[in-house]
Amino acid sequence: ARRAAGGSLAALHDALACGWGANLAGGTHHAFRDRAEGFCLINDAALLTRTALDDGLARRVAVLDLDVHQGNGTAALLAAEPRALTVSVHGERNYPFRKERSSLDLGLPDGVTDGEYLEVVRGQVLPALEAFRPDLLLYLAGADVLAGDRFGRFALTLDGVGERNRTVLTWAREAGVPVVTMMAGGYNRDHALTVEAHARVVLDGLDVMTA
Repeated sequence: ARRAAGGSLAALHDALACGWGANLAGGTHHAFRDRAEGFCLINDAALLTRTALDDGLARRVAVLDLDVHQGNGTAALLAAEPRALTVSVHGERNYPFRKERSSLDLGLPDGVTDGEYLEVVRGQVLPALEAFRPDLLLYLAGADVLAGDRFGRFALTLDGVGERNRTVLTWAREAGVPVVTMMAGGYNRDHALTVEAHARVVLDGLDVMTA
């Protein structure tokens, strides 16, 4: 868990140096200050936010959590920090059943498809990011939004997940905002789909952020 958090810290410095950094782990958004929860021991999103703000590496940090589960630990840990924006798009009826309050919570019903999901990202998430004007974006690119995930209830396809990634990354590139991508969840019954979805985050990052 400490190595995974260290990978996110390394990705933070990559992002600040060249515009994008990726961790092939991390996104452990259920961890709280005083306890582990939901397979998460150390909350790397909160750790990176605090590091960036306290060390003067960024003035305003946005955490965009597109895992199927609400980033409850992140929301709680950053609730009192006005320089941080926490946005969570998640299954309203899914874990955690006691939600914390993010800056913006977008709870969606079971069975959400590509078009419905992307409409929320484009119509509500991107305007929130525009209004906040972050100078660092932490992107938790969960693969558990895919149809067939054992712990998710959405119905996105691989193409939909790829379009989600490119939408977020293109916004960041055009806004000049450095991005850290973290893996977050993925528990598909077809393990190859989970692997492919996580790989596409990196491939999409290479395509969009280095264009």
